[in-house]
Amino acid sequence: MRLDLLETHSLIGNLVGLDTSVTPGIDVDVKVYKVFNIFGIEVWLTQTVVTTWIIMGALTLIALICRLKLKNYKEKPEGSQNFVELVIETMDSFVRSTMGDKHAYFGNWFFGVFCLILVSNLCGLLAFRSPTADLCTTFAITMTTFTLIHFMGIKTGKGSYFKAYFEPIPIMFIMNIISELATPISLSFRLFGNILGGSVIMAMVYSLPRILNFGIPAVLHIYFDVFAGCIQTVIFVMLSMTFIKDKIAE
Repeated sequence: MRLDLLETHSLIGNLVGLDTSVTPGIDVDVKVYKVFNIFGIEVWLTQTVVTTWIIMGALTLIALICRLKLKNYKEKPEGSQNFVELVIETMDSFVRSTMGDKHAYFGNWFFGVFCLILVSNLCGLLAFRSPTADLCTTFAITMTTFTLIHFMGIKTGKGSYFKAYFEPIPIMFIMNIISELATPISLSFRLFGNILGGSVIMAMVYSLPRILNFGIPAVLHIYFDVFAGCIQTVIFVMLSMTFIKDKIAE
């Protein structure tokens, strides 16, 4: 589906919708920059792939800078060490409250997932198309959670993990399988739908005459990009931790 709407701009460049530059139509579909043919298999270099790599590169660079800054660790934190410790401790508390102290080691993984999704949701403020507005991205992230769910279930439950699919009665096996398959579908579509929906609404707002959308884009950017982006990140990570915790046999 193609929506020829006005180009969605960043919050920084359009605080009150007064941009007078020419605004070409926007293609809500993911743009394909180049298609490579590798051993007969088509590999698409899309807008989502490029933006995702930019985000990963930026996060890696920030991590390296933080590591160098904290090379001389101080018992009494100050400056940037205060901020880094606050972020890490907040995430650690979040994981412990959801999964318990015994499984706090998942904090390392979910901190990375949290940062990737959050920055992907917020990059719309800088005029990038959010990677999470692409179902391929949200489904790929969700499949890592899906893999962890069943890996931990098999690792801790062993035989009881497989036995659970035939409970309370054997005939429920099919229903239990469908229930498990619904997990990645619901997780990925929830994140994808909320972020894409916000992008489409913003594009529609920018298609209005300037006199009708004066000041509106700034407010909507705050809601769809900042508020909804942060909320959806927390929801995704919390649900992922909950699903994994439920599969772990204590």
